[in-house]
Amino acid sequence: MEQSGTSALLQGAVQDIASDVVSALRGGDHVRMSGTMAADDIEGGLALAAVRVLGADLLLPHVLFPTPPAPEVLAVFRRTVEAFPLRPDAAPTVRWSHWAMRRTLLRLDTPLNGPPGMAADPEPDAGWLDDAPWQTLTHQLAVLTPLALPGEDCAVALAARRRPVDVARGFVRAVRRRDWQQAAGAGRWLTLLDGVPDTLGLETGLDFVELMGGTDPRVALQVQAARVVRAAGALV
Repeated sequence: MEQSGTSALLQGAVQDIASDVVSALRGGDHVRMSGTMAADDIEGGLALAAVRVLGADLLLPHVLFPTPPAPEVLAVFRRTVEAFPLRPDAAPTVRWSHWAMRRTLLRLDTPLNGPPGMAADPEPDAGWLDDAPWQTLTHQLAVLTPLALPGEDCAVALAARRRPVDVARGFVRAVRRRDWQQAAGAGRWLTLLDGVPDTLGLETGLDFVELMGGTDPRVALQVQAARVVRAAGALV
């Protein structure tokens, strides 16, 4: 029962932070984290755990627009990276999520454990994506949406670029399965890929995913990120 209550609190904190990110993406403003920045939440680890779940997307508005993050938000983000070091047996998606967070710190703040200007961490291996079935590829990419950024050239992004039709198939499958988070994540990736079939109707599909995702802010975050990227691409 206690574990269930803790899970519910964590889920609520993640949704609160995601809502703040959506608000910042829509308004070009700073991420506020107003609902999760209480000192007791941070000291107790709830806010840090929630940020770890959301990953580098916490600072997505400041990467896409770009604007400097509020010092207190950046401090919580940095503390999260330090509080959750990689375990030797970490899964590939966990390794990439951690890498994305450290890379974001490199973009927006002085890097961890070194002076400004130090080299970024080496990329984890992404070879498991090369021969992954399209269903698995889409699932993995949806988990790694913080890497879906304009101009990103990491190995995961390159793997996605090589298989736009497979990602499009995965998007359709997720919609049919009513997996709105996976559909939204796949849709965000698709906005960055060349060779996506015109018949997919991605823009309409994203509108539908957002509608069916209801009040889930994690779905809204991915859809809004896709829209920001599409709008930026239209201006180029």
